[in-house]
Amino acid sequence: MTDTEWGGEAGGVVGRPWDEPSAEGRGDPFDDALALANGTAPLRVRPGSGPGITTVTAPYAAGGAVAAAASATGGGDAPYTPDDPFAPDDPAAARSGPSGPVCPTPPTGTGPRPTPAAVPWHTARRLAERAAPGPPAPETSAFGETLGRTLAAPLTALTDLPSFDTSAMDGWAVAGPGPWRLDRPADASEAGPPSGILAGHAPTEALLDGHAIPIATGARVPSGATAVLRSEHGEVRELSDGGRRLYAPRPAPPGQDIRPRGQECRRGDQLLPAGALVTPAVLGLAAAAGYDELTAYRRPRAEVFVLGDELLDEGLPRDGRIRDALGPMLAPWLHALGVEAAAPRHLADEADTLYAALAESTADVVITTGGTASGPVDHVHPTLRRLDAEVLVDGVAVRPGHPMLLARLAPRRHLVGLPGNPLAAVSGLLTLAEPLLRTLAARRPAAPYRTPLAAAVTGHPQDTRLVPVAYRDDERHGLTAVPLRFHGPAMLRGIAAADALAVVPPGGAERGTELEILELPWSAGWSAGWTPGWAAPGDPYDPPEATGGRA
Repeated sequence: MTDTEWGGEAGGVVGRPWDEPSAEGRGDPFDDALALANGTAPLRVRPGSGPGITTVTAPYAAGGAVAAAASATGGGDAPYTPDDPFAPDDPAAARSGPSGPVCPTPPTGTGPRPTPAAVPWHTARRLAERAAPGPPAPETSAFGETLGRTLAAPLTALTDLPSFDTSAMDGWAVAGPGPWRLDRPADASEAGPPSGILAGHAPTEALLDGHAIPIATGARVPSGATAVLRSEHGEVRELSDGGRRLYAPRPAPPGQDIRPRGQECRRGDQLLPAGALVTPAVLGLAAAAGYDELTAYRRPRAEVFVLGDELLDEGLPRDGRIRDALGPMLAPWLHALGVEAAAPRHLADEADTLYAALAESTADVVITTGGTASGPVDHVHPTLRRLDAEVLVDGVAVRPGHPMLLARLAPRRHLVGLPGNPLAAVSGLLTLAEPLLRTLAARRPAAPYRTPLAAAVTGHPQDTRLVPVAYRDDERHGLTAVPLRFHGPAMLRGIAAADALAVVPPGGAERGTELEILELPWSAGWSAGWTPGWAAPGDPYDPPEATGGRA
């Protein structure tokens, strides 16, 4: 994978495939989004179709600009639920800023900055996916270090599997049709029953026609053997001359219960392609195929900075301060994505402290929480300007999580700025961090799929909405997505009980509508502790119809 394949050629624009012509003169949506994020181009409003090419909206203006824009676009007066992440009192829904084109020259100081146009949600995810030129160089490592990484080369069998004819059952190796004279192994003692051929011991003598010998599962079948007779299918009788004979109620056809050499693969066969995720099963297959180490892409390294003087690391909230919910959540979440992340660092709300932390970090991706807006202690944007960082995404048309951002700190180092509200931070994690980290880890995206809603969901007039959902089996629609309550930007109760997030388009969706689903990295299909078809009053799984409201 070369830089040019990822749109990383000299002077190129992130997000443009290598084989796509220049966007000059035709209005490329990625170029538009990047220019708007950096404030380097006037606003262009262009119609589009499909999830990846949408209209670039004007920046949010003060007061009733959102409602006016909704009316102009046919959004109408959408109802809002009590914990709605885009209710009229949501500060992000009335962000101050110009109502016309953004300033063509980005500010360089620490004062107020013009509000950029929000990037459409699908476009933001594609920009994040293509922000890096590809994964770092692969490494060859011992098995224990490759779990969760992505193979950088095909896994090719180094030997036949099995590497010799193997008994699939405990019983007797037999030669020819029965009955068979039961032989005693050459190395067996005269006292006691014969042990036969055990796994890990190679037989030294060929088996003669009309003879049989005890054999264990996994043992090498002696030459001359035509089948294996299971122990429960044979009967041993003593002979008058002191010998023993094996009888079977029915013939043992040739090859019965023998795993022939090369049944699973031959030496040189490709077992898995490059790009396969190294799972525990892959480690087992690689070991069976003769490997001691694997060549895989290293895990991306991430560093998490939790910003906010109001945050406590332990105990109950007190004196106007609250517990940090993002620090304990982000590192395990990143680990589930195959990322190497140390324990988060809590930074004070000081511009110089943030500047020093970002300047000294060597991580592939730095993730900050909070500080992405324009408040008196929101230092992320001014610090990025001090660092000469290139802003790729500055605000996304999604709720919750609108004030998220993505910036390039250096050619192979990026920053993802998450909002401070917990569910809004989850939205930013799935929108910008996950696609970027997936590229750095050389992981393939999950296959897109859609699931019908079990209940109607209110939509934002203009923006995409991410709503926590849980799976439920429905008689009419089959597997459905139940919208969960407690989905406000500062709430985690809904996402903690969720299997996935539903991508709700502007305007909302009715019951039965199939929506795009974003799986959570640990989802196993059904949430633990929930019985399908039942929900206690007030339970987060309680469908909206049962409570008289809409999700």
